[in-house]
Amino acid sequence: MVKVTRVSGRGTSRKTTDTDKKSSFAGAAFKKKQEEKRKAIAGKYISTGRGTGRKKVSATATKSRSTKGVTRVSGRGTSKRKSRG
Repeated sequence: MVKVTRVSGRGTSRKTTDTDKKSSFAGAAFKKKQEEKRKAIAGKYISTGRGTGRKKVSATATKSRSTKGVTRVSGRGTSKRKSRG
């Protein structure tokens, strides 16, 4: 349809794409792609804690935990409240 110029990074690169092309960074298709990538590198390590530790990719959590009741900090760290959901 219409060509759109997408600017990425800090304005350092540009890419021309169609408007009818859907974003591939959400939904079931992306989760499937993520899981395939995860299985491919399952035996490798990722760095943790500012590079001071390491953990196997297969040992990391796949499901996200609920944030209900966890303290949420906002306003440059000046205010905090309990998360609602």
